[in-house]
Amino acid sequence: MFNLLLILHIITGFICLVSGVIAMSSRKKRGKHTMAGEIYHGFYAVVFITAVVMSVIHWEESAYLFYIGIFSYALALLGYLAAKKRWKNWIGTHIGGMLGSYIGIVTATIVVNVPNIPMLNELPALLFWLLPTIIGTPFIIRVGNKYKPKKKVMLEVNNNFKGEF
Repeated sequence: MFNLLLILHIITGFICLVSGVIAMSSRKKRGKHTMAGEIYHGFYAVVFITAVVMSVIHWEESAYLFYIGIFSYALALLGYLAAKKRWKNWIGTHIGGMLGSYIGIVTATIVVNVPNIPMLNELPALLFWLLPTIIGTPFIIRVGNKYKPKKKVMLEVNNNFKGEF
């Protein structure tokens, strides 16, 4: 049972990594971006469920999967719901949630696989826990600023200097 869950987890995780890149790199409008986002969220839900079940089955070795899974999927769900519900200032929540969840899945992928990669496995494990966040956070800020709602420029000159020009 565990091996089937692991295979499902790996396949759906890979689909998330690819669909996430497609969503990030496509134009932000209906079509490719939203289709990739739907795929990303749907498969992320499967990644989350399999991570939680596998972590419970092998708690001693995989408890961290439980916490990464909950935190990362919470971000993905928040970003997904922000786009669906479009509440006030939803775009920042959408960007932060989706990119934050992508950082989570990249972190999990790296942390699980680095011990099997020669030379990289000699570096401190903490580096691989932090590196995706260190690289990804400025990206979230940059993209968030790009899509931040533009503030209307107030012409206070008229209010403050009536007839003085």
